Amino acid sequence: MSNIDYKKKINDLKKQYDSLKAGKESLLDIVFESELPESVYNSNAIENSTLTISETEKILLNLEVSRDVSMREVFEAKNLAQVFEYIKKKISTDNIDKDLILLLHKMLIDNIEQNIAGKFRQRGQYVRVDTHIAPAPEHIEMMIDHLLLEYSGNYKDYFLNKISRFHLEFENIHPFCDGNGRIGRVLINYQLMQLGFPPVIIRDKEKQTYYESFGEYRDTRKNKTNGMDRVLYLALLESFHKRIAYLKGKKIVRLSEYADKVGEKKSALLNKAKRQSIPAFREKGVWKIGNDFSEK
Repeated sequence: MSNIDYKKKINDLKKQYDSLKAGKESLLDIVFESELPESVYNSNAIENSTLTISETEKILLNLEVSRDVSMREVFEAKNLAQVFEYIKKKISTDNIDKDLILLLHKMLIDNIEQNIAGKFRQRGQYVRVDTHIAPAPEHIEMMIDHLLLEYSGNYKDYFLNKISRFHLEFENIHPFCDGNGRIGRVLINYQLMQLGFPPVIIRDKEKQTYYESFGEYRDTRKNKTNGMDRVLYLALLESFHKRIAYLKGKKIVRLSEYADKVGEKKSALLNKAKRQSIPAFREKGVWKIGNDFSEK
């Protein structure tokens, strides 16, 4: 897909989304709340949390989980949900700054590792992600300042490319001892919502593709963002498709049920859903679609 094609598709969906959501903000709030456990589950699962979606949902509802779960994982779920809810309420036109990043990190790591909560890595705190050795602690503040200035002052690049580059560079800097990935993905949603777009879920099932985009960025002289651009593009389309289906009041069915109805192979429809060439979306990992969709 060319740049023109994907920009047109996003633009068309954004116009449709904006026209449909007027007066239905409460419905969008319900969609946000209903997918919160899924957002929390996926972001934590990328970081190797053992919680399932069901367990995450129970923890967020203060219900008992059927197995012994570490208090760390309980706080990781509750704290991340709190961070997601906080940014939704605090979206403003102001640019992201260090104070916001540090506040979100403090909320995320609260009751887990108080000594590092809300603090960039200090002298002597070095980290490695696979083969990538993050910059030394003494360079972090300067690098974050530069990243924030570069993002806020970039008026020529397409918004999705800007967010991709910010995320890739933020994770390369790896400013914290823990919580970098989760904070980075929260910031993606903050940036999207600042611009009037819906939040997205980067899913654990696509973790390999997501991680490969970091390698592509580091291993190319021109710091290519193509891989991350595609990850965010597909996630944004899926988010649009879900919200538009609800805003239109469609009857929503499982993709497998829709396949039986239209007489198409389930595997073929699943491939189309993954490519987002049909308006399908996931709820708790299950692909769904509006019952009245027609490809003709």
